[in-house]
Amino acid sequence: MSAVASPSAAVEQATEWRAFRAVLYRDLYVTWRELPAFLAQVILQPLFLLFVFGKVLGSLGYTRHNYASLLFPGLLALTAVITAMQTLAFPLVAEFGWTKEIEDRLMAPMPTSFVAAEKVLFALLRSFAATLIMIPVGILVLGSIPWRWSGLPLFLAGLLLGALVGAGFGLLMGTLVQPQRISLLFSLVFTPLLFTGCSQYPWPSLARLRWFQVVTAANPMTYVSETLRGSLVPAVPHIEPWICLLVLVFAVCVLISIGLRGFYRRAID
Repeated sequence: MSAVASPSAAVEQATEWRAFRAVLYRDLYVTWRELPAFLAQVILQPLFLLFVFGKVLGSLGYTRHNYASLLFPGLLALTAVITAMQTLAFPLVAEFGWTKEIEDRLMAPMPTSFVAAEKVLFALLRSFAATLIMIPVGILVLGSIPWRWSGLPLFLAGLLLGALVGAGFGLLMGTLVQPQRISLLFSLVFTPLLFTGCSQYPWPSLARLRWFQVVTAANPMTYVSETLRGSLVPAVPHIEPWICLLVLVFAVCVLISIGLRGFYRRAID
């Protein structure tokens, strides 16, 4: 019996992975076909923030000469988190809500866990693409960007965990929020993430505003910003990287686990 069952299990597993790759390929293909819309969605806001705060205000003398170098890693963190969150939140609400497209994916020959994993992986890939595109955009807007090849491992770790944090937020919002409330909730979530995530300022600089420093410490994006800032501009005061990585791993575990519970609940319903 075991000799018969083993090839059967291997074939079933191969079929599941083939279905997983096919669904992922479809999502990537659709993104490629809609590349201008994707770029406008994920780059427009960080681009204008970088241009206004990093270029315009600096040229007018309203910011310090090195402020753009401090700002750029924070905007990379913002791009990584928000892109992953948008990739999961709105499509999941639509698929579970009015389009019912999720039913086609759930009926594919692969476990429900694979469906959720594909969503998260797709969000990671889009987040990576958007963040890496911001690097040449930053060079174009600012003329040069802070970069250290020795900080690349920490940069990649921060980028990966930042994308996972965004995916966790997206999975949580996409499965626990009613369709008619997603726009309102996204506005309520996006604004605090943007302004309390330390993308425009380093966390230690808030020592004079202790209450606000405590508020920003509760935002996982703060630790993404501080990780990327520590990898690219370590001379700027920042939270120790090991603390950032530990907090981000904890945040990812919490967000993804709660989001997966909501996904399984909606999938069964």
